[in-house]
Amino acid sequence: MALAVTSSSSSTISSTSFFSRFGSSTDPKALQIGYFRNLERSHGFVNLTQRRSLVKPINAEPQRKDSVVPLAATIVAPEVAEKEEEDYDELARGLENASPLEIMDRALEKFGSDIAIAFSGAEDVALIEYAHLTGRPYRVFSLDTGRLNPETYRLFDEVEKHYGIHIEYMFPDAVEVQALVRTKGLFSFYEDGHQECCRVRKVRPLRRALKGLRAWITGQRKDQSPGTRSEVPVVQVDPVFEGLDGGVGSLVKWNPVANVKGNDIWNFLRTMNVPVNSLHSQGYVSIGCEPCTRPVLPGQHEREGRWWWEDAKAKECGLHKGNIKQEDVPNLDGNGVAHANAAATVADIFNTQNVVNLSRTGIENLSKLDNRQEPWLVVLYAPWCPFCQAMEESYVDLADKLAGSGVKVGKFRADGEQKEFAKSELELGSFPTILFFPKHSSRPIKYPSEKRDVDSLTAFVNALR
Repeated sequence: MALAVTSSSSSTISSTSFFSRFGSSTDPKALQIGYFRNLERSHGFVNLTQRRSLVKPINAEPQRKDSVVPLAATIVAPEVAEKEEEDYDELARGLENASPLEIMDRALEKFGSDIAIAFSGAEDVALIEYAHLTGRPYRVFSLDTGRLNPETYRLFDEVEKHYGIHIEYMFPDAVEVQALVRTKGLFSFYEDGHQECCRVRKVRPLRRALKGLRAWITGQRKDQSPGTRSEVPVVQVDPVFEGLDGGVGSLVKWNPVANVKGNDIWNFLRTMNVPVNSLHSQGYVSIGCEPCTRPVLPGQHEREGRWWWEDAKAKECGLHKGNIKQEDVPNLDGNGVAHANAAATVADIFNTQNVVNLSRTGIENLSKLDNRQEPWLVVLYAPWCPFCQAMEESYVDLADKLAGSGVKVGKFRADGEQKEFAKSELELGSFPTILFFPKHSSRPIKYPSEKRDVDSLTAFVNALR
């Protein structure tokens, strides 16, 4: 479901000089791509008639009609043959000084129709322009939260017409949105934080979209948020979400403009004369949902206009949580276990009324019971552990799902002085460790899989309760 590259407007590129600010490459192919002459958008790069026979639906979860972005695009790149597993850390180092155009070209070449650009309606329209310049078919999807600015919706329409594409829109689950609004009102995030609303309107729809892909492309930049994005690589195995094949490592995340400064992005957009959100001319820099976005003053950082009522280090909606810099977590070992000097000041996780916070006495009593009134699912965790953070969303979702079902969901912080106890009495190997305490047995059952999505955890619980 890659997108055709056609448009009624035209653009001429006479040299590669304006790409120099984004880095360069000695790759002859990359140099050729950056040196288009008299590139007519109206000619396009893909023959619709010839390629239409290649269209195929991509379904990550065939039993759900809303899993995966629908068949909105019309052109599919040739299917990519399986290759040996790649070391993406090494690939990221090799592309560290590459231009965004070269990185984009490598991503589209490698994953074909199994990769898509995440478009927010802000300055990441640059990603679409780079994809267009490669001459390769590409896909674009966007999350329509239902609370975007009118100007953002108008930009979506302009971008589709300018590039001759169809953006693949993902929407939140209507039942979940209805329950949230009926329970807490339209603006609960001003009082209890934006995470819950973002989880319903953005994170879950994104998870469904990514289940139909093997890779995705984002507009993350290191200078967007020094507190949370300062270590974004140009390519990585996604630390949070799962792709088409499921499980850890099944999705690759590309960040072609990670090393580009915001001013250079805007120089590029002006040079290429592409559509941009009209809110930018009104002082908006980082643009999200209407209630959570406002203009910034001269000298303010762009992220100060997002969730301005919250702490600066919390300004992530959950889409890129895996890239948050762990400033207070030194010396993580290969199992995600920290040494004794790991700081205890990191904010706690798994915070919801449906997850019981167990003390040392509480977990000891639970483990000694031979005849429990109800079964328990308990995660042994450390809040600084990136693997625990990565599963936070699914564990909270599971707890909400099991509320009132007769299964209690709990958490026990097992790092620091509790670590030796957890290792000797609770089978802690690495973080996170998930245990199920059956109703009529004193022996806990350890969750054996690396898959920590809601469906996998639910299947584990249902098989044992």
